[in-house]
Amino acid sequence: MTDLRLGVVGLGARSYLAGYAHQPGEGSAIVALADPVAAQRDLALEKYPEAATFADHRELLDQKLDGVFLTTPDDLHEGPAVDFLTAGIPVFVEKPLAITTEGCDRVLQAAYESGARLYVGHNMRHMPVVQTMRQLILDGAIGDVKAIWCRHFVGHGGDFYFKDWHADRSRTTGLLLQKGAHDIDVMHWLANGYTQRVNAMGALTLYGGIEDRQDRTGQRFSDFVSSDNWPPLEQKGLAPVMDVEDLSMANLLLDNGVFVTYEQCHYTPDYWRNYTVIGTHGRLENFGDTAGGVVKVWNSRRSGYREDADIVVEITGESEHHGGADPHLVNEFLTFVRDGGTTLTSPIAARAAVAAGVAATTSLRSNGVPIDVPALDPALISYFDNGQVR
Repeated sequence: MTDLRLGVVGLGARSYLAGYAHQPGEGSAIVALADPVAAQRDLALEKYPEAATFADHRELLDQKLDGVFLTTPDDLHEGPAVDFLTAGIPVFVEKPLAITTEGCDRVLQAAYESGARLYVGHNMRHMPVVQTMRQLILDGAIGDVKAIWCRHFVGHGGDFYFKDWHADRSRTTGLLLQKGAHDIDVMHWLANGYTQRVNAMGALTLYGGIEDRQDRTGQRFSDFVSSDNWPPLEQKGLAPVMDVEDLSMANLLLDNGVFVTYEQCHYTPDYWRNYTVIGTHGRLENFGDTAGGVVKVWNSRRSGYREDADIVVEITGESEHHGGADPHLVNEFLTFVRDGGTTLTSPIAARAAVAAGVAATTSLRSNGVPIDVPALDPALISYFDNGQVR
């Protein structure tokens, strides 16, 4: 089997995903790298010494690539994705697909017109905790889903999202989109529907009061992240531009009548997601979201509080790399490039997650007024739902 020739655009923290695809002689190899920062390129060459390096992603268009990993900051997804798709090159776009609904639609249109395969890195669909919950729902353990609540405790928020470009709404729209796109996609998947209307509230309630700021241009993610940075009000060196919310909550109405509530806080001491799914015949809830946690189901009788659930399923996988989901995500992309077919991830679902996040952010910044999600061209929905085959 001839190796797929792959490129990587954006050599920051998430570019480690491409490493799972670097298997020279076994099916795929990273042969080209692009990043405007020379230090990033030099560091990447230590891992891919045979790769060609470039400052501009457009120089990869002539490298005869079979696919490209796009792991740039969020605001740099849309343009490069359109460039590669228009050139007929399959693209792995790290989530979110774009930072605006219109940007997502532009990427989808480019893939539709060129026929180049588009894959979006919503790795949580490969997480064992999510797959466990989805299988329980499909097996009828709680009946028909009617409501989903998600509490996202972002314990490393001060380091992960308030010290670099993530804190700048011009580059992310906001954390209801940037961070929330994961959870919104998961809840859409569990509920088998997409958001139709949203209202939200939130604010920069803690980090905005910290005056110690630092320009981290040229630094890598690992240079400023530490679990020792506690308590939150003692954080140092926050981003010079910081205009996203650190506490937010959104209510979403899905197109199938399911109601969803999402809560996100970036200064909790713990870091995990808690989902509660309520159906017509019971409810399920996860305690922990990686190996060592469990999903519990209560569905046999009425009661007061009881810890002894009717069904307890241990969460398998790993405690790192999103429960071991990342290698599966990359392998699915490589198989899709070679063979096509259906995938767990979905460009239409990725657009739906962004559109919900944009609508929620708009509502949040408009005193909570309800915002409707704009409809997508039915031709695009049909194309992508059909495995990107006309």
